[in-house]
Amino acid sequence: MNRRELREQVFKLLFRVEFNAKDDMPGQCELFFDDGEIAISEKDRAYIQGKYEKISALLDQIDGMINETAVGWSTGRMGKVDLTILRLAVYEIRFDEDVPTGVAINEAVELAKKFGQDGSSGFVNGVLAKFA
Repeated sequence: MNRRELREQVFKLLFRVEFNAKDDMPGQCELFFDDGEIAISEKDRAYIQGKYEKISALLDQIDGMINETAVGWSTGRMGKVDLTILRLAVYEIRFDEDVPTGVAINEAVELAKKFGQDGSSGFVNGVLAKFA
């Protein structure tokens, strides 16, 4: 898988956080990888799960950063797709030194175009521009 495909899989796994209790997420991870939708190599699985776990461990801190930056919005009011994309992008911008800020923002906007609603890409871009 290329980086974009890996990021999309991390997004899909991270999205499950919104619908499952924290204690249920290890089981959800297993279901995610065992569903057979696409073939995922062991190397890619390790990357996806590792990045998910790093983001998951920092969710409260990331949400706090989003709440401080997104004027007039709180994570509780945001759509779940937009929030998940923002969480992933903020992690990449602030905590992942392997991903340049511009790449993180561009990839987040592309995820918003693919999975979000009509205005999602503009919203995500606007919030993340403040992190840059």
